[in-house]
Amino acid sequence: MPNMYEPVGYETYAESDAFKNGKEGQLPAEGSIPRGFKPFDIENTTDGYNFAKENLMSPLDSMQVDLAKGKELYDIYCGICHGNKGDGQGNLVKREKILGIPSYDDVGRAITEGSVYHTIYYGKNAMGSYANQLNEQERWQVVAYVMDLKAKLEK
Repeated sequence: MPNMYEPVGYETYAESDAFKNGKEGQLPAEGSIPRGFKPFDIENTTDGYNFAKENLMSPLDSMQVDLAKGKELYDIYCGICHGNKGDGQGNLVKREKILGIPSYDDVGRAITEGSVYHTIYYGKNAMGSYANQLNEQERWQVVAYVMDLKAKLEK
């Protein structure tokens, strides 16, 4: 068994007609969904935002919520603008790089789990989307942490 001691090397993509020019991988079939991905069916419009605000609820129960993980992710992605306390006083705001970040307890905003999730997924105003940085589970952990910050600010 010489192949056990001296393995045969194979050139990537070279031995199949399934690859374009024998060198490039193909795009996934149209309409296919990657494993572990769940599509978000609420559209990126004002009506979609309002629908999410009123109807979208966290799928996490109290045993699945991990505020420590939510805080860790919040500090990485959100705290720089929204502030570590959710008061809209992050470092970029203090340095006047970004202006107009309201506090989570601002009455005019009246944020809900659904509105926070929709905003993380699509972005809103000057805030971009974080859908590529955070998977669905992580987004809901951040939502839980934001709602915790909001409750603390309202006391």
